[in-house]
Amino acid sequence: MTEHPMETTFRTALWRQFGAAIDMLENALLACPAELVRERLWSDPPPPEFPPQFAEFWYVTFHALAWLDLYLSGLPEEEFAPPAPFAEGMLDSVEALPERPYTREELRAYLVSTRQKCHTQLLALTDAQARRPVEYPWSEGQPISYLELQLYNLRHGPRTCGSVEHVSRTTRHPG
Repeated sequence: MTEHPMETTFRTALWRQFGAAIDMLENALLACPAELVRERLWSDPPPPEFPPQFAEFWYVTFHALAWLDLYLSGLPEEEFAPPAPFAEGMLDSVEALPERPYTREELRAYLVSTRQKCHTQLLALTDAQARRPVEYPWSEGQPISYLELQLYNLRHGPRTCGSVEHVSRTTRHPG
């Protein structure tokens, strides 16, 4: 049986929304002054299982990119590894904390490659791929479709981007 792409209008709309979310993150990354890349975006300490740098601008940006990449892959978290130079291991764990903060250039390169991956995958998405079941710990043993995972992914990114964008905007234009 021949695999057919999902309806073009839907695939294009899905990509456009992801592209806009990725653009928001890129704009915030580029707008953030170098001296604020290691600043915390919120004052509350992270839970103990998270690295202490979890709220720093660079880490939140990495977090957004790594989870976008993971969910685009549709792989279980334990089978996923971000590209070098990014640390391997369970995402957002103390064990996977990098030896140093990632630079804006490294984060931007990851963003560019993830944007291309997103564009390629979403525009070629087939009905069978969209229906493929995936499972993550937060789905509590209930598989969801790859398509639903992407809708979740689309919600996760802008929430994170909003935090990053807020710091970039308010530090450049206070008040």
